[in-house]
Amino acid sequence: MRGLSARSLQHPPEFTQNELVLRSDLTRPLEAMQVVLNARRLSRAFKSPILLNSHRFLAPDIGLFEAPPTPRPCRIHRGLSSQIPWSSDVIRSNHLHTVGRYLVISRACFSSEASTTESSPTEAVKELYDRMLESVVSKRSMPPNAWLWSLLENCKSNDDIKLLFDILQNLRRFRLSNLRIHADFNCNLCREITKTCVRVGALDYGKKALWKHNLYGLAPSIGSAHHLLLYAKSNNDAKLMVDIMKLIKRNDLPLQPGTVDIIFSICYNTDNWQLMSKYSKKFIKAGVKLRQTSFDAWMEFAAKIGDTETLWKIEKLRSESMRQHTLVSGFSCAKGFLLEHKPEDAAAIIQVLHQSLSDAKKSGIMIELQKLVSEWTVEVIKRQKKEDRKALAESLKSDIPAMVSGLLNMGIEASVSIKELTGKEGILY
Repeated sequence: MRGLSARSLQHPPEFTQNELVLRSDLTRPLEAMQVVLNARRLSRAFKSPILLNSHRFLAPDIGLFEAPPTPRPCRIHRGLSSQIPWSSDVIRSNHLHTVGRYLVISRACFSSEASTTESSPTEAVKELYDRMLESVVSKRSMPPNAWLWSLLENCKSNDDIKLLFDILQNLRRFRLSNLRIHADFNCNLCREITKTCVRVGALDYGKKALWKHNLYGLAPSIGSAHHLLLYAKSNNDAKLMVDIMKLIKRNDLPLQPGTVDIIFSICYNTDNWQLMSKYSKKFIKAGVKLRQTSFDAWMEFAAKIGDTETLWKIEKLRSESMRQHTLVSGFSCAKGFLLEHKPEDAAAIIQVLHQSLSDAKKSGIMIELQKLVSEWTVEVIKRQKKEDRKALAESLKSDIPAMVSGLLNMGIEASVSIKELTGKEGILY
């Protein structure tokens, strides 16, 4: 006590404002150490490390979950694949009363991701999902295949498809970690999954089945893509078709003749010649062998718009792989000859059809001939430039009767009405 008077001991000196701030700063490290010690005790209690970050006690690799009064989640068990929404059980730590924070004890399930939206899956699907999940999580065994097939059959809504893909991800993870199976599910199952997505209308999930690298153990195939393309065809949805074709290219799925059939059909039904021309080049470049039905749609479209240059290129490709014409391809060539003012050649190719087709199909010649007169003439003229329509109309007005006359001279009955060529509802020029 040397140097201190009795007065100073009885009345400690008063500190200035700056001195008080400095003294407060010196006590902060002690408080911080106390918080660290409390955190360590709590960590030992919960068997999980707790990180200190701006006075927030967070478990590693776990995002914040907003819940009043701003609770913080603790770390979940490593053996579980993901979490479901946090439970309402909140534990307030006695050691952290100065911080004023709460820790939320989480519940976890073996699912792919947390869901914050209410769902209403079908009861049968939910029951099967729970049974399969229990088999994987609790019993640590692979559920029977029949359960998965039954789940597919019972899917009726988008929420059912969500549960389907959730259980697929968990099954894939279980196969990898417990059974050491690295292969995807068989292609037949994957096609059925895509078919189910299409049936329900969950197209976004169906597209995931085409991904080369996915989390669900699905093996992408062109067969799965065809289910989606057929949906686009039934709805005349060219935009969906383009999206699927991009996925096919991105995931290196091999194009097949069936793919061409569907694409050409969609392009024809949606009257999109540009798309048909674009994809036809891709198919030819890829070496896909086109079917007769594909050639028919392609040639008929070319004749309808009056593109004779493309029409003869298609005919050359067709003749290299097929010897005989169909009604559609034959009449497409006849229309091409009429556009080039060659009615005799048009009649000659119809005669070839009459000789090569069976008796059952010969009746179709008169039907196609009448359609040529009453429908095609109007359609092809409307698609020409305005300044070229009159000249084409005059040409067809004289060439079509000449073709019909040539057929009669060849002994082919051609009882068609050509009055529509000059009628008010016929060719306009």
